Amino acid sequence: MRTSDPVIPTAATSEETATTQVVLAFEDNKLASILFGQYGQNLALIERRLGVVADQRGNHVTLEGSRSGCEQARHVLEGLYEQTKRGRDLSQGDVEGAIRQAIAQGSLFDYAGEGARPSFEEINLRKRPVRARTAAQSAYIRALKRHSLVFGTGPAGTGKTWLAVAQAVQMFERKEVDRIILSRPAVEAGERLGFLPGDMREKVDPYLRPIYDALYDLMDARIVERALQAGEIEIAPLAFMRGRTLANACVILDEAQNTTSMQMKMFLTRLGENSRMIVTGDPSQVDLPGGQMSGLAEAIRLLKDVEGIGHVAFGHEDVIRHELVARIVAAYDRVIPETKSKA
Repeated sequence: MRTSDPVIPTAATSEETATTQVVLAFEDNKLASILFGQYGQNLALIERRLGVVADQRGNHVTLEGSRSGCEQARHVLEGLYEQTKRGRDLSQGDVEGAIRQAIAQGSLFDYAGEGARPSFEEINLRKRPVRARTAAQSAYIRALKRHSLVFGTGPAGTGKTWLAVAQAVQMFERKEVDRIILSRPAVEAGERLGFLPGDMREKVDPYLRPIYDALYDLMDARIVERALQAGEIEIAPLAFMRGRTLANACVILDEAQNTTSMQMKMFLTRLGENSRMIVTGDPSQVDLPGGQMSGLAEAIRLLKDVEGIGHVAFGHEDVIRHELVARIVAAYDRVIPETKSKA
């Protein structure tokens, strides 16, 4: 890939407002097509988020805008192109994540040297690496690596559960733990599973589908099935956790906002030797009966100053699904601010 030198600013104004032009040339036409996205949608996203104009001609892109905007856009495109060269497909989330990292790091002129800010954290798995796409996700991964118990709270689409599963898979692959245990309140306001058909796994499968999706995305399907059969990956409804001591395991409690105070205390006290616990939930979507406090909210309040416990709170700006999802969450937070107070 070749990059032209920036064109001299076109206006005799301050460096911040001057217009700069940068031309990028990508050697592989096929990879360049993947980089630009279908109908140039990846370039369009970069334009909207970084305030630049990206004019594509063949495998060339001309960036025009502020100096910092062009440098950030160049960094995004160069980084994503390297991903395509390693055989990775690009999703809209990958592009959004690269943009957010560029914004967080500032101009490329600030990257080099001793004062350069570190890149976002990564979780390295056999199937593929998982890289944080926002500053909050990066802080979450750091917390997962450092603390025995981590709370991840925030709206849907911020990667709380997906990154928790990625951390569990990494620990399992490195043999740091013997088991992965996945749990959640099986129904919105209770644990009535008897009427559902099938064995225990079949009863709770519908409720744990997001975790299953993450497992199959992060591990080879045959390994997942074999681990499920061997009990190395265990599906345990929250009501069935009572009385157990969970040693040498990474335990994930999902949808924890729907736990009662007693359920949460019971779950947290299952932590055994050489184990990790990750508790995720969206405080704005509590489905408990009216007037009943969420066990997640209470636990965060009571344990906020306890050593060895981490808590990362995500916001609408950390949503990594379709960009409209972040706007929807922000709109609800503005109109219904009490949803935040439930945490």
